[in-house]
Amino acid sequence: MIQKNYKAIVFDLGNVLIPFDINIFIKRINNLNPGLGDKFLENFHSNYQLHRDFERGKIPEETFIEKMLDILDNKIDPSTFCIYYSDIFTLNEDVISLLPVLKKNYKLFLLSNTDSLHEKYGWCKYDFFHHFEKLILSHRVGAVKPEEKIYRAVEEVSGFLPEEHFFIDDISDYVNAAKEFGWDAVQFVDYPALLNDLKERNILK
Repeated sequence: MIQKNYKAIVFDLGNVLIPFDINIFIKRINNLNPGLGDKFLENFHSNYQLHRDFERGKIPEETFIEKMLDILDNKIDPSTFCIYYSDIFTLNEDVISLLPVLKKNYKLFLLSNTDSLHEKYGWCKYDFFHHFEKLILSHRVGAVKPEEKIYRAVEEVSGFLPEEHFFIDDISDYVNAAKEFGWDAVQFVDYPALLNDLKERNILK
């Protein structure tokens, strides 16, 4: 049993609360124009820094959309792109069901590398966000995990000490960074493993 005085539980968003699959977008584009989705995916991987900077909020939406439409040979209009690009999420109902339970004893915060288009057109429609005290999003903070700035942004909002935060993320680098900054953290693998992690810390009985 790990005994710590946790006050804040911090959740990652993508692939913890809402699984996502970019291949949904790629297949949709390929159906419109064979091979065009594959071209987009290749460009995505070779120009990942562009997408990363968009997540940081360093690139205006209009500029990003224009660049993406160029890659897609302007086969779709901007509004269609925004919808297709963001319609890649599903719900992890099991993990979401933990939020009202955990909220009874802890402050809940969301910490996500995400861009403004995914927020507006993809996941803002979900109603589970009311369980969180605050959403700390990379494109608003101007930093992405595993950069220290975004973790400290959570602390500024929570008002708690680093060691009073427990963090759940599916990416090991982001978990390890949280630990370096004084948090406790676990890598999300699946719901049963998360339950064990929470019970081990006496967060769940």
